[in-house]
Order: sequence, then C-alpha cells, then structure tokens
Amino acid sequence: MLDIGLLVRVHVDALIVAQNHMGVCDAIRRITPVGKLAAMSAPHLPKVAGIDPEVPVSTHHPAPLTEVPGPPGPFIQDRLAGWVSDLTTLHELTERLAGTNTLDGALNELLQAGAALVGARRGLLVLEPASGEGPSATLGLGLSHAELGHIATVPRAATALGRVLDGLPDTADGVTSPDLLGEKDLDPRHREVAVRLGYAASYALPLASEAAGRLGAAVWLYDEPAEPAQKQRHLAGLYARYAAEHLARLIELERARADVAAVAEELLPSRLPRIPGVQLAARHRTGPRGGGDWYDALPLPDRTLGLAVGSVGGSGPSAMAAMGRLRASLRAYAVMEGEDPVAVLSDLELLLRLTEPARTATALFAYCEPAARKVVLAGAGHTPPLVLGERRCEFVETTLSAPLGMLACWEAPSVEFSPAPGETVLLYTDGLLRRTGDAMDRAFARLHSAAASVPKSDRHDPAAVADHVLRTMLPDGLDRSDSAEDVVILAAHFD
Repeated sequence: MLDIGLLVRVHVDALIVAQNHMGVCDAIRRITPVGKLAAMSAPHLPKVAGIDPEVPVSTHHPAPLTEVPGPPGPFIQDRLAGWVSDLTTLHELTERLAGTNTLDGALNELLQAGAALVGARRGLLVLEPASGEGPSATLGLGLSHAELGHIATVPRAATALGRVLDGLPDTADGVTSPDLLGEKDLDPRHREVAVRLGYAASYALPLASEAAGRLGAAVWLYDEPAEPAQKQRHLAGLYARYAAEHLARLIELERARADVAAVAEELLPSRLPRIPGVQLAARHRTGPRGGGDWYDALPLPDRTLGLAVGSVGGSGPSAMAAMGRLRASLRAYAVMEGEDPVAVLSDLELLLRLTEPARTATALFAYCEPAARKVVLAGAGHTPPLVLGERRCEFVETTLSAPLGMLACWEAPSVEFSPAPGETVLLYTDGLLRRTGDAMDRAFARLHSAAASVPKSDRHDPAAVADHVLRTMLPDGLDRSDSAEDVVILAAHFD
C-alpha cells in the first residue's frame, strides 16, 4: 500500500528547506555589499584562530543563532495543497482497489479509477498474461458489447493498446495519442472505428508486475483531441503499478481455484446415467480450497439405480483425496449389495474406521427401483431427502444415526418410501444449509420453502428444480466460489 503520509511529509520538508534556503540567501544579499560578496567568493587560504596572527583568539562564546522560519509563501502553499490533494486521491483509489477480492471487481475498479485520474470518459482493459497461464478477459467502461466488437476488428499492431500488449520497447511508460484522426499514418480501419464510436484521442498504460511480468494493458478514450497532463500521467502510472501487483495476486488465486475445481470435478461423475423411468440432475459448488462433498449415481442390475451423497470432514487436498476414496469404495459395495443400503454403509464405515481412523464422514445411499417407484435408503449422520410433488413437499423421515467413523459398529435401519408419478426426490449436503448463515432449524425451513416455491411448470424438470432451489437458498452472492462450504444437490424425478 502506498504510504501517503510519508510522501506528504517528504514534500513538506523539501518545500520548507527550499524556502528557508532562499530566505537566507536573500538576507545575505541584502546586508552584504557587492564587493564584499565578490571577496567572499574569491579563493583564499584558510585562516585559523590561534595559528594565523591576523586572527586573534576570542574568549567570548556567542550564543548560537536560532533561525525561525517564516510561514510558507502563497506559491509554496498552493504547491503543497496540490500535492496533498493528489496524494489523498491516490490513497483513496488504492484503498478501494485493495478492498476488491475478485478479479472482475478489481478490473472494473481499475478502469474507473484510471478514467478519473486521466480525465477520460471511456476505457478498455485487456487481461492477457504474458505467461499464457491464468484467466484472460476483455472489459469496457462506457462501451457496449457491440462497440468492443468493433474495436476488436482493428489490427492489433495499429492500436496503442495492441502495441502495449505486445510489449514494444517504446510503450513501457504508456502511449499517448492526442489526435488520432489527425495522424496521417493511422490505419484506415482504426480511423473508421474511431469515427463510428466517436473517440479522437487515447492514452494506454501497461499492467505489469515484477513477479508476474506483463499482465495486460488498459486504454482510456477521449471524445475530443486531448492528452493527460504530466501530473495526471505520473499519478496514473503510480496507480497502475500498484494495481498490477494486486491483479497478480488475484490471478494467482484464480488459478488455484480453477485447479481445485478441476480436480474436484474429475473426482465426481462425468455424466449421469440414463435409466428408464427416472431423470437425474446434479449441481455442485466447491469452495476455494476444495472440499469433501460428493454425489454419485450408478446403474445397477435389473434397471435399478443407486443414488448417493456424502461429505468428508475438512477441506483442501486431503479432504478431496479422502472423498475420492470414499466414493470409489461405495460404488464397489453398491454393485455387490446395493439392494441393502444398510449393508453398503456398514461396509463403508468399517473400511473408514480401519484405513482412516481419524476421519469422519456423512453419507446417504438410496436404492431405487424406478419401474416400481420404490426407494430404500439409509443415512449415516446425513441430512434427510426432500420429496416434492403436486400434492406434497416434505422431508423423508430417516433414522437418527451418527456419522461414519464415530461408532465402534455402525448400523441403523433403512427407510422405504414410494414417490408418486411426477415427484422429485432431492438429495443434498449440509453445505447448502450452512452457506445460508442461518441456524439449522431455520435453514431447513428455508429449504422447504424454496422447494415448495418451484413453479409447477418446472417441476417435471429436475435441472430446473435444482437451479430454483439453489438460487432461492443462496441469493445475492451466497452461491459464490469463495465460500468455505461445498454444496451438492442431486435431484431424481420419477416419471
């Protein structure tokens, strides 16, 4: 962060020293004759008291002179006020940028702050890391999507933005084009686009950090021939250097999140099976460090279906690896004895207790016979399913049980129910409830209300049901990727 206070103090001290120095020099000139000044400035041998006979030794010790500086003059006061105002503005803009924790938010803030610093109304920013890794984006300020498309048709080398993105040597300190339409060698396509969009000048700045290198570039557009003053370019350059460091950190964070999300998705089913009589849909939201929530749907013999959701304690790579092992083990047990969900979870609990005694997990497994519309399920410390239809919206009553790995011998009775034609069974993890920030009883009531509010026209589509519940439960950014809680929704609609 820029130390604005330190910069202000440096400028104040410099001004006072300069003023005092000028005052002392003026005083000397006023009280000293011209000839004496010349004699003083002429070269001469040093004379030391007590050694040179012309210089007597004095026994009197005069008191040291104390110089009291006067108040700063009007000129210096104006300069100082201007510096303080500029540095205060720069401090406020960098504080606002530091408050952004998403890449999109930082890019928008950078464009708006740069426009304020250089006195422009519109702008364009291209995020394009030179390393080729990480996210890329094109963002406009005061430019529509169609206008951005027009600018993209101009040859890259014909624009200041393109030259900065390519890292040409003459663009390190920015490129000023004060009168685009007056340039004789302006590219014809660039001239056509400038006339169509109504801009006549531009100022482009690179976005680069020492650690990450070139990250992209920004350009601000003027409606009339113009260019930023030297002071404006200086402030914009300071701001751009700080912004580039902030962007580099956010880009690295985005890369890490993308890697975590990719690993998490690879550990989950790549596609859901197609079984006659039932339609499936799933939604998964993972946290920035990756979590242990998972789901599965696997076809079993005789056109039956196994549905499972679960959650492994903790987060990060360790929890993700444990989640992968747990899901793979449950698939194996389900193939061998899927018609008995209690046996499946008992075997899973034994495996977890023997191989990972410090780990706990919750799980729910349901054995479905779509043709007979019969569901048998068992849960280990997991949230109960919810059934949604035209005539009911209610939670399935399951037996209270401890999570896997918490008891010496796990076993709980199974529950059997029959969904009516057109009903949807909703399986989910507790992350859906925890992300709301409500107490659990209120979160369950909120989930029930969200499911009951699904429009009747969408109740035949499990994907629409899952999306509606997700939007209703997690509005206004609660569905963001930086939450610590994973979310899983698995919807099964019975024809």
